[in-house]
Amino acid sequence: MAEPEVPSRRAASQAAMQNAAKRFGQSALATPANAVTVSRIVIALPALYLMHRDGSNWLTVALWFTVTTSDSLDGWLARRDGATRSGAFLDPVADKLIVLGGMGVLAARGNLWWWAAIVIAIRELGISAYRSVAGKRGIVMPALRLGKWKAFLQFASVGWILLPWTASFVGWQQINLVGAVALTIVSGAQILQRGYVDWQR
Repeated sequence: MAEPEVPSRRAASQAAMQNAAKRFGQSALATPANAVTVSRIVIALPALYLMHRDGSNWLTVALWFTVTTSDSLDGWLARRDGATRSGAFLDPVADKLIVLGGMGVLAARGNLWWWAAIVIAIRELGISAYRSVAGKRGIVMPALRLGKWKAFLQFASVGWILLPWTASFVGWQQINLVGAVALTIVSGAQILQRGYVDWQR
C-alpha cells in the first residue's frame, strides 16, 4: 500500500494561516494594517513637499518607494489578521491621496502632463463613488488584477520622474504614463461592466 503523501511546509503553513482565528473583527480600528496605512499617508506628506520643492532627488525617491511598496504590507496584514471596515475605507483612500498628490505636484512643476493627471483623477474618484453606491445596494466589487497593474504603473509614472537615473528620460516617462492612463481607463471600464452585470441580477 502506498504511503500517504506528506504535505509540503509551504502548504502546511498556508493551511495553518487559513484555519487560524482572525485577531480582529470587522469593526476594529487599531489594527497593524491600519497603522501601516496611516503611516503611509504621514510619510507621503514630506515626500510630496520635497517633490514640489526639489523634484528629482534620492531622498524623495526613498520616501516614494516606501509609501508605494508598503501597500503590499498592509494588504498582507489585513489578510492575516482579518479584514476590517475601517481598513477597507482607509487603504484605497491612502492609495488615491498618494498617487493623485504625486501626479498633481509633478504636473504643477511641468514634469507630467496635466491631462493625464486629470483623466486618472476623474477615473479614481468616479469609480470610488460608483463602488460606494453599489456597496449600499449590497454589491461588492473587489479589486481586480488589472487594477493592481494599473496602480503599479501609476506609482511608477511618478517614480521614473523622481529617480535621478531616469529623470532625463522624458520619452520613457511619457510611454509609462500613457500606459498608466490606458490601464486606468480599461480597468475602470471593467469595474463598471462587472457592476452592471451584478446590478441586473
